[in-house]
Amino acid sequence: MTPLTTARLQIHFCVLLWGFTAILGKLISLGAAPLVWWRMLIVTVALALVPRVWRALKALSLRLIAAYCGIGVLVTLHWLTFYGAVKLANASVAATCMALATALVAIVEPRLAGSRFSPKDLALGIAIVPGVALVVGGVPDAMRIGIVVGVLSAVFVAIFGTLNKRLVARADPLAVTALELGSGVVALTVLAPLLALVFPGFDESPFVVPDARDLLLLSTLALVCTLLPFALSLVALRHISAFSAQLAVNLEPVYAILLAIPLLGEQRELDAMFYVGVAIVLGAVLAHPLLERPRRVEHAETLATAEAKQFTD
Repeated sequence: MTPLTTARLQIHFCVLLWGFTAILGKLISLGAAPLVWWRMLIVTVALALVPRVWRALKALSLRLIAAYCGIGVLVTLHWLTFYGAVKLANASVAATCMALATALVAIVEPRLAGSRFSPKDLALGIAIVPGVALVVGGVPDAMRIGIVVGVLSAVFVAIFGTLNKRLVARADPLAVTALELGSGVVALTVLAPLLALVFPGFDESPFVVPDARDLLLLSTLALVCTLLPFALSLVALRHISAFSAQLAVNLEPVYAILLAIPLLGEQRELDAMFYVGVAIVLGAVLAHPLLERPRRVEHAETLATAEAKQFTD
């Protein structure tokens, strides 16, 4: 097997693992706040055991540390709203909402990163709107609030993903991940009393101690679906282009929905309009890399902190 073939299989394996994040979020009995708190805590503790992380942290300026910690708060809000959408609707709905992140970056990135505005990206964003409308019309009324929270999650990932692109090259990727998730643990600890007032469905304390089953699922979520694909993707990206990586990662919602059907039986909760809407959304998302000129892969280290990713600058 050639290195290129191996790399392609590796990146699709990473995307498959990311597709499990919504499934695990549904299976874990904890609410969104404790789920996110424990996930970030487990990853942070694991990274704290790596000497390389501590060496890299000592080399950072206070200004950079503050910037990464601020991004970490946005990561926390993204994960809270993502798993909130899973709990308030289901895994399929949450994954579909995350497909909007690619279009949202077209609006956010020129303002926050100073990149050139892309009319093609904006056109794809507009093309997604009818799909989202059909998705909304294809779910039970009780799940509508989950869609609103899921769209909010896509907004957060577009913002922090763009900010990460500006700053992530200035520090070791594992150190960046440790700072962002560590600051997320602190932020969620401090802001927990306000969550129930701001976000519906987040009234459960993040400090709930998980039972043995949930702890096993949380460890899988943190270590297998966060750290493992992060490390493996860095290896794969040595041999594949940004085009190949982008195309693969945009398949994450597909994997999540396909996994949710046999594992969670979610097809019983959704009607035909939902799947037509999903097809439109995914068609636009998959068309995005086809319309872009392949570019050099940079800043792949942002993969550790989001379910929706952009590989290119």
